[in-house]
Amino acid sequence: MRPQLVIVGAGPRGTGLLERIAANAPDLYSGSGLDIHLVDPHPPGAGRIWRQAQSPLLLMNSHAEDITMFTDDTVPMDGPVREGPTLHEWAGLDGRTFADRQVQGRYLRWIYDRSVAGMPPGVAVYHHPRRALRISGPREGRQQVWLEGRPRPLLADAVVLAVGHLDAEPDAEQRELAAYARAHGLVHLPPDFTADSDLSALEPGAPVIVRGFGLAFVDLMVLLTEGRGGRYKGDLYLPSGREPVLYAGSRRGVPYRAKIGYDWTGPRPPLPRFFGPEQVKALSAGPDAPDFRRDIWPLVEKELGFAHYHRLFTAHPGRTAMDRLRFEERYAAAAGPAEIATLVAAAVPDPADRLDLAALDRPLDGVRHASHEEFQEGLRGHIEADLARRHDPGHSADLGVFLGLLSVYGQLTRLGDIGSWWHGFFSYLASGPPGPRLRQMLALSRAGLLKFVGAGMTVGAADGVFRAASPTVPGFSVTARALVEARLPEPTLARVRDPLLRDLHATRGAAGTPDGLLRVDPGDGRVLDGAGRPHPRRFALGPFTDARTAGAFTRPRTGGPAFRQNDATARAALALLRDLARHAAA
Repeated sequence: MRPQLVIVGAGPRGTGLLERIAANAPDLYSGSGLDIHLVDPHPPGAGRIWRQAQSPLLLMNSHAEDITMFTDDTVPMDGPVREGPTLHEWAGLDGRTFADRQVQGRYLRWIYDRSVAGMPPGVAVYHHPRRALRISGPREGRQQVWLEGRPRPLLADAVVLAVGHLDAEPDAEQRELAAYARAHGLVHLPPDFTADSDLSALEPGAPVIVRGFGLAFVDLMVLLTEGRGGRYKGDLYLPSGREPVLYAGSRRGVPYRAKIGYDWTGPRPPLPRFFGPEQVKALSAGPDAPDFRRDIWPLVEKELGFAHYHRLFTAHPGRTAMDRLRFEERYAAAAGPAEIATLVAAAVPDPADRLDLAALDRPLDGVRHASHEEFQEGLRGHIEADLARRHDPGHSADLGVFLGLLSVYGQLTRLGDIGSWWHGFFSYLASGPPGPRLRQMLALSRAGLLKFVGAGMTVGAADGVFRAASPTVPGFSVTARALVEARLPEPTLARVRDPLLRDLHATRGAAGTPDGLLRVDPGDGRVLDGAGRPHPRRFALGPFTDARTAGAFTRPRTGGPAFRQNDATARAALALLRDLARHAAA
């Protein structure tokens, strides 16, 4: 019988794995043929998130020139580089365009088709538009992948889980809020993919409390304004009259930082410098898992500071008061944050040129406003200042920090579960919305359709309504009959709705982390059991694993950690299948 490989998930991650299989198969696998089965109820390539059946108003949050699914020589991998076009090259778009997600879906489908066509002779690919329910089978034998609506399982010599972002059952707080909403005739929309949410119950003109100020909020804002017939004219928003009034807040109380709006010029900072493979190896060698705040964050902070100041000294030397090499020598020798702060104060005269990660992360900490209207003006000023800075190459040290964040992320994926804080911090600084979206927020705020609640927003339910408040405006609160949780469900095995992952964790011995992520071998993605043993035939990639990365695709020439993982898993699976085929033939 021909060897069988089953990949559960045919979206960007499964497609990226397929591309790596096509690239590596000529060298690693030949002879007896191979059947590859992709299992996903959604279209292959695009998957659920990038499918065609969604609003064309929803955009990518990266420039088209910064999106690729193809490897290059910056990716640290053993497989061959197979170069290909970025999104803007493939679609014929201006590189600075923020393409809509339907275009990205078509790009991903083309990559899927190209990967299938590029398989060597004897390798066949089949798509099963069904949901996978569970996996069974002995550690050393063939696996059975059971599909919804199919009485017999797919037999698999190896299985790769690449299912991407998943729905989750509500946590205790969400269950309590949902029960209150049902009892009092309120509207409660739990964490979800905004494009899949039914927003029809949010009534025109009615206040809606929105918890979350990231990319899910941006999608919600678009669908409830332009999606309901409103339009923009310059800096003005012309309402249709069908919009609700959004009261938005979060822990930070501010939207994600705008996407940087200029290109890099000149030499890049030599990264990694203070947080690279050597430091990761040392952290991994200890008897206990490293603590993020105690062991990892000081290295990350120093790395990001180095990226910032290297760019400041090389691109804007007139704003420094010390020789760059002398500064970097003293920076490297500094024993901790206090010594670095003293050095920076002497070398960088303007405080605006100094990197303060805590202030960036929590800009409203300690800020108080006397009235709600005063805060609206203040936060509009914050957004306007952020837009100006992120589009001014005079502040290109910010772009140095962005490159530092990408470098750090690539190293952190090798350490396993580091907690959820880092992922939120990275997204806030490095994966924010396009500048035009923030300008739309300003227009909606001036039109009275978007009102800011503040940082540390609390949400409660009493007296038949939802109520939100924030210490940013002492004494202010807003009540509404609708509450939207504008964020993605947390990837956690304990509450994931996906039946396969729930079964794998609950009954099949797969290990989970304290944050509820699936533990995998950081080398090749094999699923680990409670004793830390890698399963010989099961692999996993994606956001529900403790080796999660920032995304399944990335900008060119940045080392793409997802590409490295895809390559390692593809090679391990192909080597396993090759050895099994040889053993069967012997």
